[in-house]
Amino acid sequence: MSGSRLVATGHYQPAKILTNDDLAELVDTSDEWIGKRVGIRTRHVAEDGESVADLATHAAAKALAASGLDASDLDLVLVATCTQTERAPNVASRVAAGLGVPGGALMDLGASCSGFTHALAQADHAIRAGAATHALVVGADKMTAVTDWTDRTTCVLTGDGAGAAVVSASEEARIGPVVWGSAPELGRAVRIEGTPTRFSQDGQTVYRWATTRLPAIARQACERGGVRPEDLAAVVLHQANLRIIEPIAAKLGAVNAIVATDVVESGNTSAASVPLALSKLLERGEVPQGAPMLLFGFGGNLSYAGMIVRCP
Repeated sequence: MSGSRLVATGHYQPAKILTNDDLAELVDTSDEWIGKRVGIRTRHVAEDGESVADLATHAAAKALAASGLDASDLDLVLVATCTQTERAPNVASRVAAGLGVPGGALMDLGASCSGFTHALAQADHAIRAGAATHALVVGADKMTAVTDWTDRTTCVLTGDGAGAAVVSASEEARIGPVVWGSAPELGRAVRIEGTPTRFSQDGQTVYRWATTRLPAIARQACERGGVRPEDLAAVVLHQANLRIIEPIAAKLGAVNAIVATDVVESGNTSAASVPLALSKLLERGEVPQGAPMLLFGFGGNLSYAGMIVRCP
């Protein structure tokens, strides 16, 4: 096999929805203030007893069902997350057990908001190397569990959810190659730490890095994938906030692409954001089969990973 292909996707979000007006009852904020600063209207919130593994398993089950494969066909399960609380068994193992996957390699990947695209690249590499044939790649985070609900600069951002993709060996390479990297000297601009564990960030540092450094890297991902930005059918960036998504998309020059803005209804779901937004686009049938899409995760560490993926 010369590469891999995206076979199917799936997503899951908790039933509970938190609106901007709901947040205004918790902190000094308003729907207008949140809309102007980050463009978010609603976000989904998991119940206390709903774990990251639960979110991931729901999304994974949908992707697997859509793929036409059986759980026994999977030989690699990768879960990208930065909010799991249990260390062992890892989330990938819990997902595999929930789906009935009989074995294979089961690994979690921690790269925060760029976790899913890092994991997708790892799955592609494993398949190219002959170490796997069918892989399940999941991004899942329960960001509200690490949210400081007294901090209006961060509590307006976060949401919970999961997105998943099934990736299989292909005669034609339809994923990648990946462009990935980081700015470790700025890594502490996004933090999930402390006791109790809480999410915090230096918003202006993240904004400047994302809007000035990342458009050129996104163009590089297009070049490596053999696609001009104007030929993209869809651009799925990490759903950080609209004030970051819109300038990156504009500077990229993807003038004919659908630009995913799932952040408006889902908030920032970290590693879940790219597959969640992607799955919704594909479920709505908004991208033609075989059309090129740019998937580009970025954020915590400050890290990034992007690649061209052909629509299944």
